Amino acid sequence: MRNEKIKKVLLLGSGALKIGEAGEFDYSGSQALKAMKEEGITTVLINPNIATVQTSDGFADKIYFLPVTPYFVEKVIAKERPDGILLAFGGQTALNCGVELYQSGILEKYNVEVLGTPVQAIMDTEDRELFVKKLDEINVKTIKSEAVESTSEAIEAAKRLGYPVIVRAAYALGGLGSGFCDDEQQLVQLVEKALSFSPQVLIEKSLKGWKEVEYEVVRDCYDNCITVCNMENFDPLGIHTGESIVVAPSQTLSNEDYHYLRKLAIKIIRHIGIVGECNVQYAFDPKSMEYRVIEVNARLSRSSALASKATGYPLAFVAAKLGLGYGLFDLKNSVTKETSAFFEPALDYIVCKIPRWDLGKFHGVRREIGSSMKSVGEVMAIGRTFEEVIQKGLRMIGQGMHGFVGNREIKIDDIDHALSEPTDKRIFVIAAALQRGYTAERIHELTKIDLWFLYKLQNIFNTANELAEYNSLRDIPAALLRQAKEQGFSDFQVAREVLKEKMADSAESANLEVRAIRKELGITPVVKQIDTLAAEYPAQTNYLYLTYNGSENDVKYLHDHRSIVVLGSGAYRIGSSVEFDWCSVNALLTVKKNGWRSVMINYNPETVSTDYDMCDRLYFDELTFERVMDILDLEQPHGTILSVGGQIPNNLATRLDEQGINILGTTAKSIDNAEDRNKFSAMLERLGIDQPRWRALTSLDDINSFIEEVGYPVLVRPSYVLSGAAMNVCHNDEELHRFLRLAANVSKKHPVVVSQFISSAKEIEMDAVAKDGEIVCYAISEHIEYAGVHSGDATICFPPQKLYVETMRRIRKISRQIAKALEISGPFNIQFLAKNNDIKVIECNLRASRSFPFVSKVLKINFIDLATQVMLGLPVEKPSKSAFDLDYVGIKASQFSFSRLQGADPVLGVDMSSTGEVGCIGTDTSEALMKAMISVGQRIPRKSVLLSTGGPKSKAAMLDAAHELNNKGYRIYATGGTHAFLNDNGIPAIRVYWPSQPDMQPQALQLLHDKAVDMVVNIPKNYTQAELTNGYKIRRAAIDLNIPLLTNDRLASAYIDAFTSHPLDSIEIKSWDEY
Repeated sequence: MRNEKIKKVLLLGSGALKIGEAGEFDYSGSQALKAMKEEGITTVLINPNIATVQTSDGFADKIYFLPVTPYFVEKVIAKERPDGILLAFGGQTALNCGVELYQSGILEKYNVEVLGTPVQAIMDTEDRELFVKKLDEINVKTIKSEAVESTSEAIEAAKRLGYPVIVRAAYALGGLGSGFCDDEQQLVQLVEKALSFSPQVLIEKSLKGWKEVEYEVVRDCYDNCITVCNMENFDPLGIHTGESIVVAPSQTLSNEDYHYLRKLAIKIIRHIGIVGECNVQYAFDPKSMEYRVIEVNARLSRSSALASKATGYPLAFVAAKLGLGYGLFDLKNSVTKETSAFFEPALDYIVCKIPRWDLGKFHGVRREIGSSMKSVGEVMAIGRTFEEVIQKGLRMIGQGMHGFVGNREIKIDDIDHALSEPTDKRIFVIAAALQRGYTAERIHELTKIDLWFLYKLQNIFNTANELAEYNSLRDIPAALLRQAKEQGFSDFQVAREVLKEKMADSAESANLEVRAIRKELGITPVVKQIDTLAAEYPAQTNYLYLTYNGSENDVKYLHDHRSIVVLGSGAYRIGSSVEFDWCSVNALLTVKKNGWRSVMINYNPETVSTDYDMCDRLYFDELTFERVMDILDLEQPHGTILSVGGQIPNNLATRLDEQGINILGTTAKSIDNAEDRNKFSAMLERLGIDQPRWRALTSLDDINSFIEEVGYPVLVRPSYVLSGAAMNVCHNDEELHRFLRLAANVSKKHPVVVSQFISSAKEIEMDAVAKDGEIVCYAISEHIEYAGVHSGDATICFPPQKLYVETMRRIRKISRQIAKALEISGPFNIQFLAKNNDIKVIECNLRASRSFPFVSKVLKINFIDLATQVMLGLPVEKPSKSAFDLDYVGIKASQFSFSRLQGADPVLGVDMSSTGEVGCIGTDTSEALMKAMISVGQRIPRKSVLLSTGGPKSKAAMLDAAHELNNKGYRIYATGGTHAFLNDNGIPAIRVYWPSQPDMQPQALQLLHDKAVDMVVNIPKNYTQAELTNGYKIRRAAIDLNIPLLTNDRLASAYIDAFTSHPLDSIEIKSWDEY
């Protein structure tokens, strides 16, 4: 029976997406809100992440875009007076915040009940010593570890346990601050870092090389338990599960092992007293049947999102209902709609999760993967054999790979080393090892990966070799072609194995030829439904995947041309994340609302768009040209929407158009005209619109003569890269030559684009929706930082507060011209540079941009809803209100995850490096900026600040901020040049010395280690080697010691101005609907 006292519930979200805490909490929070709504309970949500689906209309009754910190949460509790609070749906952020509110007596003071797992049980799982004690009571083995609180204790503990040991921080997420140590020197380094993130650090014996197995378990308050899913890591223990390839259900455990560990998991959660969902991780040694419990997460985690998508069992929804006091037998199974939720899913398929890393975006980052998480996203592939899912999954990651075989060759000097010390490329190293004649057994010795998996990979390799014996596509025997398709080979891989070198010239036609041949032979995929009961009961969900391992479709197609297919955004990565999921979901809702059948194709398990109840049909499958065509052949829709899923769907436009697919909205030809630099540039010239001068050049001499014309600085972009990867601003010859040597060999085939870079120019964004070339609605926003910081990393202000009215008028005029020339129908985004009213166009994307959710929510006009109506051909009215009418300001700030990327230089440039964002609303810029900066982990300094403010321009820009700090009584430490500049201007400061002056005192680094500084402002002056090393050491130390760091003078000035003029308690606590 449910708890009738609960009428109003507060849910804590997880804030900005970061490494280790990403989109899976948007999905779990959204489901929990749906569960509460179904019960008629009023919901209040605190989550500053404005790009999420859960912070949209229709999910929570009240939304607060505020930091999830005890200070702000208490303010909201005092104002809203909820009866209950949910802590398990916002990751570690929500959990830690909830535990603090509980311990400080605030929940008790306002009489707020914690729903679901009691806080004591949460503390029993989070605090290592309590956890071990708790499990000892029932004789369950855990990994031997000792909790320490200082470096000296750690050294003693490691001696007792014996090296190698693992260091990990308690109360941390995704293995933050953890790692392996083989000796004392490594230990001291790691422990110091870990202690800056957490009061308690664990030293434990390493069991590297054991199997890692997880169970997702659900328990209600009547002590009923079920295991929903068990999973096994392809990589052995020693690699964080978020960094591992994971398969579900487990493939290599014997029936006896499986049931043994399942019984244990249930015993554990009964003893701890979990109510709701929980995840148990084991280390298991199959030889001796020995096991150790690694950890228990008393919250929804990234693994539970995976389990939920893998089985179709809505874990978060069920967990939220159990928190209200229901029993499992009270709840209906959301998939079959007939049986109760008290069942254990049985799977007749296999799923495989593969992480996506973006380590190439960072300078100096270490490539090894280990016990600390570095991946930014993940994909999930569904199929009937391991060979099929691993190949599908490797294509889904979207890093230019075609599967396990048939890829560009990667250069590996020492294969033995690369196998035993894994990096993000490990799976391709295995392919290279097989190519060089390594046996599965030898690879197993080096990697400790189970032989079962390695034999399967060997099968793929053998099939590739069989294909390579033929020289023409028509010669391949039908049986072999079918075998290849059953093992997950794409048409491209088949063609490449057969055609070998000839493939380079005719990849496109070869692809289509393989497709034609297999259609003639009747080798086509079938559609299978996920029904979680291994077909024992009729499933009513349309949760689908395609496979070649089957004989008939599970879906009856009507072919009434009433469906609209929306292509999703694929794996989260740097540059494309939850914003595009928000766009996809809103497009689906509008399609459904207007009486069409909504169909989604996406394969990212962290998203709301892949939820079973978001659309009429969900294909959990690849977004490759081949697979999208397979689905469209079956579905025969009225049309397809490509413009809401970011760049992946957009890239398919031309090829789909050539196959006669009806693309809704802007035509493929227009998309090509905007994406192709030469065509776009020529169009701007015809229209008389200004742009930065640029040229594609094929030799160093040409580059030098172009630079003589325009002068430094210039932006250099090698031609074959994406999303600002490997773009660089060069300020002098030395930098230019160094960069070209590192990044690109200039040649006829690979020209380099060099464009004039305008320094201290404002960057302005226009997000808009047009119909037949006429703008329907638009939003103009300004960046706080000057151009040169990637628009995905910049802090954005909307409505703009500091633009000339004339600038705005010109921007509107230019945008209208471009919309007309490209005949845009649907969403688009244009980026502008403005300096002294001169306006230049940088680029134009004919798709939704990452700022769409932000401007939609601040303006309270849903741009995607309007855009989708336009694409469906419905009449739309222009909204009557404009940004000029708003009496509040929105600020979008970026979340960086440098603390996880050991060695990366945390400085911003033309390359995007943020992993997420927040958006906060305030009565003025300063208030909104403070909320946003605290939401992304900045703290307001208590007493002292370290300034080193770069060149003369940025020193001057920072002068007012330095005055404000001094007037507020902050102690200012400053490095040489800055110290002299502050003294000349009458601001007292204490001089500190760079790492390159080791014999002088006080040392900047020492101050950071002694925690004598609360905030570091470090602005790189120029790009010489010495300057970079000094600054780099200080920036990196600030990140590793968890001290807030700012590296941009414009942002630092704005933030310092905000917190010196607005005390924290003057900040208004208002919900979104009150603005």
